[in-house]
Amino acid sequence: MSDFEYPQGVELIAGVDEVGRGPLVGAVVTAAVILDPHQPIDGLTDSKKLSEKKRLLLAEEIKQKALAWALGRAEPEEIDELNILHATMLAMQRAVKSLKIPPHFVLVDGNRIPDLPMPAQAVVKGDSLVAEISAASILAKVARDQEMVELDRQFPQYEFAKHKGYPTKAHLEKLAEFGVLPQYRCSFSPVRHILEQHTL
Repeated sequence: MSDFEYPQGVELIAGVDEVGRGPLVGAVVTAAVILDPHQPIDGLTDSKKLSEKKRLLLAEEIKQKALAWALGRAEPEEIDELNILHATMLAMQRAVKSLKIPPHFVLVDGNRIPDLPMPAQAVVKGDSLVAEISAASILAKVARDQEMVELDRQFPQYEFAKHKGYPTKAHLEKLAEFGVLPQYRCSFSPVRHILEQHTL
């Protein structure tokens, strides 16, 4: 996949990634994946570079072939309480802890690692360089997108299925028009501004 050098002499390596740090609504979702070296999966890359159809197909293949996979999350209330960075770290810890096989080593997308009981390494652009992190990014993205589609069914006027909760112009207009739902992250400035206007 790349010239990334894996840690030597380690058998079970988990890749970890997150989706949903930027949106104004919903949980931040993480995934942890231990791939099976005897069942390689073609086409793994950063989930953002894949079509939705391809992501869904790969997500199913990952779930079938991986030695272990798990999701972790931090809810809007936790994001507001801890801040998005710490909530993301918490969600990553939950994903790793939920793996049915404990990994010997964890590779995390980005430049920070959560506090884990096993050695870990941060890999910048890991979702493009490391197959395990790519797999995690795909599972996390598919899971979070599905939650946004579900939220869209409950509150169609916000069009969550389109913008997935990110602060697009259309989303900000809907937020201003229809107000703040309980699923919103109140500490994020566009949401906070609307809440402040309503309390004046």
